[in-house]
Amino acid sequence: MKLMAVMIALLSLISTTSAQGQQTQNGRKSDPMQTITDITMVAPALEKYAQGPLTELWKRPGLTARDRSIVTIAALIARNQTIEMPYYFNLALDNGVKPREISEIITHLAFYSGWENAISAVAVAKGVFADRKIGVDQLPAASPTALPLDKEGEAKRAAAVEQQFGNVAPGHRAVHHGRSIPRPMAASGPCA
Repeated sequence: MKLMAVMIALLSLISTTSAQGQQTQNGRKSDPMQTITDITMVAPALEKYAQGPLTELWKRPGLTARDRSIVTIAALIARNQTIEMPYYFNLALDNGVKPREISEIITHLAFYSGWENAISAVAVAKGVFADRKIGVDQLPAASPTALPLDKEGEAKRAAAVEQQFGNVAPGHRAVHHGRSIPRPMAASGPCA
């Protein structure tokens, strides 16, 4: 059991270099967070794991390098592992993930892994985007254009709600007729 705990700890440490030395789709080699020499000077056995199983993981055929990059940056954001983020954000961009996609991943995860984790990722991505001269024009709009309202369909829906739930669930009816009902704030929003 102790050996298993040590292995898990080692594999967690190795994750900082799991894609080290990997060529990307455009042929550019991403800068590693730590060199193999750095690891070998401190933990020679750890270097062996970094060069073995984790390097092979990125070569498996089940996911493309782009998909693995998306999964990896999502996991790093969810766990708030900011030390690894610059390397993996750069690797994701090298593997074909678009800046707007990284932006959307960060925004989406704010609501699933916590506002603080997303804000930490924003700080890291800002530096990566600046280094690569990625501008706001390459990011998604803050408020995308809403789809037009189908007035006829909306009238039918409102009538059906009134008929089915009007006397049973007045609160439900109020929401569907445009009246606001106070809701509690989300636990990890900007005011939490």
